[in-house]
Amino acid sequence: QVQLVEAGGGLVQAGGSLRLSCAASGRTDSTYAMGWFRQAPGKDREFVAAISWLSIPYYADSVKGRFTISRDNAKNTVYLQMNSLKPGDTAVYYCAVNGRFRAAPGRGEDQYDYWGQGTQVTVSS
Repeated sequence: QVQLVEAGGGLVQAGGSLRLSCAASGRTDSTYAMGWFRQAPGKDREFVAAISWLSIPYYADSVKGRFTISRDNAKNTVYLQMNSLKPGDTAVYYCAVNGRFRAAPGRGEDQYDYWGQGTQVTVSS
């Protein structure tokens, strides 16, 4: 089992920045892909970004150029730096881990085995 704890959410004005972190514990492995998803009120959860075990990033088109995903394997932590935030970025952000050896990071929820509890990000206009 892998436990995930997100942090860094909050309230920010449009154009501002936030940095989310997700600390993994338990059966962590640096070969696991990690990702971020978000769910806005009344909407389905959607892919935001993912990072492979080789630290290759992948982004949703809606955040490309504004968000940066990174990982620190020594700390078992993945980060999401969010810049130029928009009200449309308001959502609960979830960290997820694909618990398979060197699996490619995917954009589908079903490709991830472990999930955090989520952290709220609210962007005011």
